[in-house]
Amino acid sequence: MDNVLVKKLQGYARLCEEDQRVLNAVVRDVRTVPAHTDLAREGEKSAFVHLVLEGFACRYKFTAEGNRQIMAFLVPGDFCDLHVVVLKQMDHSIGTISPCKVVDIPHEQILALLQRPRLSLAMLCAALVDSAVLREWLVNVGQRGARQRLGHVFCELLLRLRIVGLADNGYELPLSQTDLADTIGTSSVHLNRVLQELRQENLISWKGETLAIHDIDRLMKLSGFNSNYLHIGMQGADESAL
Repeated sequence: MDNVLVKKLQGYARLCEEDQRVLNAVVRDVRTVPAHTDLAREGEKSAFVHLVLEGFACRYKFTAEGNRQIMAFLVPGDFCDLHVVVLKQMDHSIGTISPCKVVDIPHEQILALLQRPRLSLAMLCAALVDSAVLREWLVNVGQRGARQRLGHVFCELLLRLRIVGLADNGYELPLSQTDLADTIGTSSVHLNRVLQELRQENLISWKGETLAIHDIDRLMKLSGFNSNYLHIGMQGADESAL
């Protein structure tokens, strides 16, 4: 059975059976990492690229005053730090939010994957989408109201988790209100108020670690959400470049 990495990368380029076999072979020596554990710290140089197979992780930075800003969520199928293959050190930290299953992939193995044209194209596209997500989050935090910001994050996670078969009209969301507040740049008190508003409008329900979205079209409209930056499906990569 294909792993979540295969499912994700096939959304960017048509992978042959051998490409898929190579990717499935990457997923070995899986380790379980507890929640709230750093996989990579700012200023470090890692000998591995980390792949999330289960659970949620995030990119984050602390300000000089000790305030945390979450800059991206990392979900199953995501490389956490593909760029460290070429950069000398991390410019931000990556930590688990929930317990995660992670694979540590040596740089040499990543470079070998990049020797395969379609895999290289798919991995490049995945990295470019990561950059597109960051741009969208900048707009989200800088130009939208708190209710729009939160709804936008919920819509994005729904579509990203659907790609790897982990969402329908809802999904497991193992985040705290503090995590979400640090994501949309607000206080936990205000975050709670926004959640209540979305519930009262029957847009979402959140029980335990399960988020249900009751009207995705209405939530997208409210949030100003346009999925084009995720480049979902075969639109992601221009295969004429091969």
